[in-house]
Amino acid sequence: MKLAPSRRAAPAQILDGLTTAVITLDSNLRVVSINSTAESLFGVSRRYALDELFSQAVPQLLPHAGRLREALVAGTGFVERELQLRKSGEEPITVDCTVTPLTLGRGVGLLLEIQALDRHMRISRDELMLAQQEASRELIRNLAHEIKNPLGGIRGAAQLLERDFPDSEHREYTRVIIREVDRLQNLVNRLLGPNRVPQKAPVNIHEVLEHVRQLVEAEAPAGVRFLRDYDPSIPDLVGDREQLIQAVLNIVRNALQAVGSEGGIALRSRTRRQYTIGPTRHRLVAQLDIEDDGPGIPTAMIDKIFYPMVTMRPEGTGLGLPISQYLVHTHGGLIECRSRPGSTVFSIFLPLDKPGGVMA
Repeated sequence: MKLAPSRRAAPAQILDGLTTAVITLDSNLRVVSINSTAESLFGVSRRYALDELFSQAVPQLLPHAGRLREALVAGTGFVERELQLRKSGEEPITVDCTVTPLTLGRGVGLLLEIQALDRHMRISRDELMLAQQEASRELIRNLAHEIKNPLGGIRGAAQLLERDFPDSEHREYTRVIIREVDRLQNLVNRLLGPNRVPQKAPVNIHEVLEHVRQLVEAEAPAGVRFLRDYDPSIPDLVGDREQLIQAVLNIVRNALQAVGSEGGIALRSRTRRQYTIGPTRHRLVAQLDIEDDGPGIPTAMIDKIFYPMVTMRPEGTGLGLPISQYLVHTHGGLIECRSRPGSTVFSIFLPLDKPGGVMA
């Protein structure tokens, strides 16, 4: 059955709905079209890329210029498997690339279909991480409830001893028992995480970032610099403002501890199109980056930092990042981290489209 003309999807809308990056080049190897997946994959704006030479618009493809020109002249396509594309200062991306000659008006051009293998590996990794964290959280939740009951009994017994022997020389010991039980109760409560359902409403994510910046800047040494790079076009998202503040605050405070008395902390916001979080692909996602120029996180620790009680600081509890991940997860989002000496980046991804998204 044919769709009514008014309901037919435009070619650009169809291309933007694909999870494969699609770029078309004309006979001069200038960009004729680029879909939103290609924008996200190569970090390029469609407005900038159109009519530009491919080597300027997508510099990751520059080393393959000769192969593209040969395909254009010969009129034959090619397929490259597990091709690594690089851009100066960025991590390489691994892709499968299919190049096909096509007719563009009276001339010829090339159709580039690029499937990011890293994307599939990241989706699998994220799904595994979320499953592991949920299992870990359920275990901790059960243990915490088991611990709370005897703690209450110990505290009650200490209070009875203190009341029955108010002038006893052992009063000091009962006070120690009560104080340590309260400390453990507080730790258990933090392990359990937020005990209320998120109160979701429209939230301006930049108000959240600015609120956190002001809080942390007030407690930071004079030698710490805060940099802001926001995308003002990001629309409001639906979320719990207080929980989002807590999630971001935990990460920014970690960044402050990493830089010490002197260094830089950058707060950035961007949008990502056709981005997958866990099993769900979202049309639009907000990406919030918190970057510090501290010493970095050891590679062996990267996969462990979101688990409770894992910390690199002697005085740390190892609860800040797991709580942040949980709060972001309740908003349908995810936190990722990449680190090297001089640059540690925590990226928070939060859906901007309607709840549910599209299954990947």
